Amino acid sequence: MTTRKLCLVALTVATVINSVTIGPIGDLTISNSVIDPDAFPRPIHIASPTPIGSSHSLTTLINGYGRTVQKEVTRNMVAPLAVIKVVKDKAYRFRIIGLSCATAFNFFIHNHTMWIIESDGKMTYSKQSIVDSLWVHAGQRYSVIVRASQPVGNYWIRANPLASKGHPGFDNGRNSAIFRYEGAELVEPTSTGISQYPLDEDNLQSISRYKKRSSVNLTEGGADVVLPVFQNWHKKQEVFDVNGTTFVSPSVPILLQILNGTYKATDLMPNGSVITLKRNKTVELQIHGQSIGGPHPWHLHGHPFWVIKNAHSNRYNYDFPLLRDTVPTGLDGNLTIIRFFTDNPGPWFFHW
Repeated sequence: MTTRKLCLVALTVATVINSVTIGPIGDLTISNSVIDPDAFPRPIHIASPTPIGSSHSLTTLINGYGRTVQKEVTRNMVAPLAVIKVVKDKAYRFRIIGLSCATAFNFFIHNHTMWIIESDGKMTYSKQSIVDSLWVHAGQRYSVIVRASQPVGNYWIRANPLASKGHPGFDNGRNSAIFRYEGAELVEPTSTGISQYPLDEDNLQSISRYKKRSSVNLTEGGADVVLPVFQNWHKKQEVFDVNGTTFVSPSVPILLQILNGTYKATDLMPNGSVITLKRNKTVELQIHGQSIGGPHPWHLHGHPFWVIKNAHSNRYNYDFPLLRDTVPTGLDGNLTIIRFFTDNPGPWFFHW
């Protein structure tokens, strides 16, 4: 397992849309997939200015486009925003990807609701029938169905960053893109909106049946191995550690060490950052939150995992837990519990 020093750089989020025609909601028949080239604008790789004394960027980039605050602009006062073009009464699949280093974004389209069908590449069912906003943490991916059911016009797409890691707000069109109906005027939206139905992640369940094909034990108390994960911050050294050990990149990659005949975790570099797990075991990780730089989204390489307990919830889901590969772990006092099955041997990173 590994952690790394908090990295705050220019904040970006990608929202890729793939236009599709679908049948009645309920039987979800997808056909006639059409990719609109205008939905993939050329990216602009220019970091926005940052406030004095802060490492936070002033804006979110959506598909490579975004604006900074007006007082910071010295040229190009009307920088373009990403425009997602839709046709009234058609439904669209949005692939929402958190490409930031650390920041989480609250994604919201004015006057439109979303049907969540996928999280981190795994088919997903939501018990919450109406969702109009969701948090996307660094590394997370969602697919949602949005039906263009409103009057022809322009509507704001918002991707507001978490205040502790970004610069929230929509002045001068910051942290925004445009949801534009065919036939609408080529003007910026005047829509307003407040989320009424934010996603509760406890309502997400896996429908992949992967858990039935594997031998993972999802019963209460059924894990073969239980490992606590504590995240600690050392202010003087400005580094984090996991369970008392700060990760330092080894001079020889771990995979090469193994190929050269070093098999015991105690003998592998970096010392204290490598844990050996037996094959075909159910492993439970109990991840304790950290407020400094938090909430930290943790990502496991090589394995999807089941979210038994979300950080801000008291509910334990052993029946149909969500299957994904990246999960936020909350703040001090929060606990996130995940399980995975060791059926893919190799040296795998677990990190945020």
